[in-house]
Amino acid sequence: MKYRLNNRALAPWYAGIGFFLLWEIICRAFKVESFILPAPSEAFQAMWDFWPAIWMNAQQTLITTLGGFALAVVFGLLLGIFIGASPIIYAALYPLLIGFNSVPKVALVPVLVIWFGIGTVPAIITAFLISFFPIVVNVATGIATLEPELEDVMRALGASRTDILLKVGVPRSMPYFFASLKIAITLAFVGSVISETVAANAGIGYLMLSASSSFRVPLVFAGLLVIAALGIIMYAVAAWVERRMTGWAVRGKDRGAGFATGG
Repeated sequence: MKYRLNNRALAPWYAGIGFFLLWEIICRAFKVESFILPAPSEAFQAMWDFWPAIWMNAQQTLITTLGGFALAVVFGLLLGIFIGASPIIYAALYPLLIGFNSVPKVALVPVLVIWFGIGTVPAIITAFLISFFPIVVNVATGIATLEPELEDVMRALGASRTDILLKVGVPRSMPYFFASLKIAITLAFVGSVISETVAANAGIGYLMLSASSSFRVPLVFAGLLVIAALGIIMYAVAAWVERRMTGWAVRGKDRGAGFATGG
C-alpha cells in the first residue's frame, strides 16, 4: 500500500521529467531553431539569465491573480447561493451567466483600460471575470440539487426555508465550492496574463510580449514555464484546502492520495 502511494505521489514528477526530456530530444534531433521552438535547456538558461526581471514580473502576476481570485471567491460564493436558493432565479439568471461566460474576456480588456487605465486594475478584474463562473455554477448546482426528500424531512422538523438553505444547502454545496477553486485559480492566471499582454507595464504577460517583439523566444518560453509552475503550485494549495475542508465528503481510501488525484 505504501509503495503504491509513493508511486502515485512520484508519478507527476516522472511525467514532467519525461516530457522535458522528450522535448529536448526532439529539438536536438531535428535541429529546431530556437526562434521557432527553443529546447527546455535554452528556456531554463533564459530563466537563469533574466531571473531578476522574471522574479519581479512574476510577483506582479501572482498579486493580480490572487486579487482577482479572491474577488471571484467572495462574489462567486454569494451569487451561487443566491442563484441556487430559488428555482425561478436559477432559471432566470443561468442563461445570462452562460452568455456572459461565452464572451471572450480579451475583448473586454480594452474597455477596462478605458475605464481604469493601463496597469494592475484591469488585470485583477480580468482574472476575476474569467474565474468566478465555475465557482458560481458549482455552488448554485450544489444548492439547487438538494434532495426533495431531505427538504421534506427538514420542513417536517419545523425548519424554515432559510434554515434549510443555510444549515443544509450551503454545507452540501461546499464540496462543489472547494472543487471549483482548483479550476478557478488556474483560470485566474489566464485572465491576468491576457490582460498583461494587452494593457500592462508589468507582469509575466508584459515580459513575454516584450520578449516576443525582439524575437527572444527562449525568454518567452521561460515566462510560460514560470506561469505553469505558479499554476501548479496554486492548484496544489487549492487541492490541499479542499481535502482539509471537505474530508467528510471524500471516501476514506481516497484521503491522502495527494496532488496526483487533484484532491
